[in-house]
Amino acid sequence: MIMLRKISTIALGTAIMFAGSVAAFAAEYEFKLHHFLSPKAPAHTKMLEPWAQKIMDASDGRIKIEIFPSMTLGGKPPQLPRQVRDGVVDMAWIVNAYAAGAFPRTEVFELPGVHQGNSAAVNRAMKAMYEDELSKDFKGLVALFQHVHGGQAIHMATDEVRSPDDMKGKKIRIPSRTGSWVLEALGASPVKTSVGEIPVALSKKVVDGALIPFEIIPPLKIQEQTEYQIEGPGGKRLGTTSFSVIMNQDRWDSLPDDIKQIFIDNSDEEWHVEVGEIWDASEAGGIGVATKAGNKHIQLTEEEWAEFETAVAPVVDRWVTEMKEKGIDGQALYDQATKLVGENMKTN
Repeated sequence: MIMLRKISTIALGTAIMFAGSVAAFAAEYEFKLHHFLSPKAPAHTKMLEPWAQKIMDASDGRIKIEIFPSMTLGGKPPQLPRQVRDGVVDMAWIVNAYAAGAFPRTEVFELPGVHQGNSAAVNRAMKAMYEDELSKDFKGLVALFQHVHGGQAIHMATDEVRSPDDMKGKKIRIPSRTGSWVLEALGASPVKTSVGEIPVALSKKVVDGALIPFEIIPPLKIQEQTEYQIEGPGGKRLGTTSFSVIMNQDRWDSLPDDIKQIFIDNSDEEWHVEVGEIWDASEAGGIGVATKAGNKHIQLTEEEWAEFETAVAPVVDRWVTEMKEKGIDGQALYDQATKLVGENMKTN
């Protein structure tokens, strides 16, 4: 009995010493980063995890970032910005368009004619415009970095598409309101869903197709529910989706300058370019899965694509008009965005 007490005392002492050791080496600044995709998705494994690791390594253990994928902390993807604003989580990776109308200036990068097959060029333009323009959308938040994906390619269950006429009457999934405008301009019926709902929507014939990048094909097994993957010449798309990694403004303001600088240094222009390259590289892998499964990959000719561009051109005017009603110079934003993307494509 005495021996047991001695052993228990030793064990308790060891546990206390271990706990003290852990506490001594605990990070000074701990963050929860919430997002909506699987931990196997390229966005998690190739972008969010490496970014978080770079920051933790640069801090010499002072920063710890724990990532919670698949909405494991509760809620739905459109609620992520509010979760960060309310301090439920410190950070989140969001689809800006899921919070409809909440990020109007950032929408400029989702419009037809902006994404020209080079995501890195778009990301650099987003960074260049953030401080003076895009940041006005992020009240109560700080966007640590922003990016787009590879753009909205057309995925069709059974119908080949080569002209706007082929889209008429089709029910097509889209994640954003500007994407809905694109489909309406093409005579299609937009169906707004989150990305995770696409497989069920296709299998139950709720939609005839979807506008999504190729990179999402493997994690959602889109090749099993579609026969055609269609894009413009040189990888041009009908628009794209914009994303942000955001932090609660109060949390950001509470950080010392040296900790802030670690986040800034590891979310710089070089990182924006790298993120664009990550997403564009994932496109090749995605379409490879589809073609290996027997799907048909169609790259439209310049003449065919010109018909699509003509059909969706009014979408930009519609957006500019709406921005004017909000007191935002949408035309100036669009002109600046397209100019910067064009310049960046020459240097990438």
